[in-house]
Amino acid sequence: MSVTHYIDGKYTAASERKQSLFNPATGKVCGDVSLASVSETESAIAAAKAAFPAWSEMSPLRRARVMFKFKALVEENIDELAALITKEHGKVLDDAKGELTRGLEVVEFACGIPHLLKGEMTEQIGTGIDAWSLNQPLGVVTGISPFNFPIMVPMWMFPIAIACGNTFIMKPSEKDPSSTMRIAELLTEAGLPDGVFNVVNGDKEAVDVLLTHPDVQAVSFVGSTPIAEYIYSTASAHGKRVQALGGAKNHMVVMPDADLDQAVAALMGAAYGSAGERCMAISVAVAVGNVADALIEKLTPKVKALRVGNGVIEGMEMGPLVTAEHLKKVEGYVAAGVAEGATLVVDGRGVVAEGGGDGFFLGGCLFDNVTEDMTIYRDEIFGPVLAVVRVPDYATAVKLINEHEFGNGTAIFTQNGDAARQFCHEIQVGMVGVNVPIPVPMAFHSFGGWKRSLFGPLHMHGPDGVRFYTRRKAITARWPTGIRANADFVMPTMK
Repeated sequence: MSVTHYIDGKYTAASERKQSLFNPATGKVCGDVSLASVSETESAIAAAKAAFPAWSEMSPLRRARVMFKFKALVEENIDELAALITKEHGKVLDDAKGELTRGLEVVEFACGIPHLLKGEMTEQIGTGIDAWSLNQPLGVVTGISPFNFPIMVPMWMFPIAIACGNTFIMKPSEKDPSSTMRIAELLTEAGLPDGVFNVVNGDKEAVDVLLTHPDVQAVSFVGSTPIAEYIYSTASAHGKRVQALGGAKNHMVVMPDADLDQAVAALMGAAYGSAGERCMAISVAVAVGNVADALIEKLTPKVKALRVGNGVIEGMEMGPLVTAEHLKKVEGYVAAGVAEGATLVVDGRGVVAEGGGDGFFLGGCLFDNVTEDMTIYRDEIFGPVLAVVRVPDYATAVKLINEHEFGNGTAIFTQNGDAARQFCHEIQVGMVGVNVPIPVPMAFHSFGGWKRSLFGPLHMHGPDGVRFYTRRKAITARWPTGIRANADFVMPTMK
């Protein structure tokens, strides 16, 4: 299998530079992906620019109907799409289908674009004067997405962008691009005109063209904080609108009055689901007061019992990590935690995956007695590693979270409504859950973190997505019945 690019409604020839694609469950090469050159990336921009005038002039209702048809096609092909995700990413099939469902929610939101694009009007804002505002598309926009959600994150970008009247260039992760390519085919089948949605596969060479080309108006990105900062600074310096979502270190506070069985079940799914390769994964459990011992006691057997294997095998709870390099990196963090004095309660290194295979597997790892000066506390590990930090009280837990450089997601588990309300008020994190471990907002709200988890003023999808992909035009109009005799040399005011 050779993955190229999808430009102007068709696949291109292979690029000179290529990179191998792996099935992470077997460790074997399953194909290759083209890495776009400067000229190939520029051809995608040119195609999107050429398609913009006609697409932007199409009525919002007709654009919405394409989204409706696309939604139906994704639903018809959900098994095929999930299999493509699992083959190249490694997550279990049920998780892949869950990813598709969360992506489709944004498509459903975009289907309402005729209503969402409505402006505002004030009649008689001054004598004989009316004023109104319009929301108009930007032009060519681009999305750069990570490996961990090869369909969901692109779907958090392009449906709203396209429905608003923009044309789009998608740069998916070069680690698992096939599902995104299939999405491009389905958009064409849904009736999207050629050039409105294009896919360019590649690395930094292609990305730098998208960040600096004068015809690209906006850039949306999800990935690590160092890259997010680079994306933001580079694209902004070239006059582009940017939303760049970065890394995370999500804490879940477990209060002494929490339902421990509920909290443990939540931690298992939030820390180890998708092998921890989620920007909203819980990687730190903050145990308040005397709850830590009981929490560790309940977690330990469940972490040891995790079913780890090829994601296509029914009943698997955790698949492999995405690459051999990433597996080595996460194992390095585990070793660092031990070296720095944390207690490794469950060691997932050397796990034997169900079904066999030489894939990139790591079992669930559980640390106790982690402190805030340790590497495994500070860094985003992006793997199945949960660190338990013991604190004496609620105030210390809040201080710990608020002082961390990341502020993507957090949660509190408690039966005390007053504590939960106070937590929601004072925590300095973009997305907060109360007895909900992964508080990802629905599509009609917006997704985004605080601090070094987000660069740019607007969050992703929902109302902020519409704001990001449109610009406001304010119009003030008067139709005078006669010619004014004298010029005004003062600031105009409404009378």
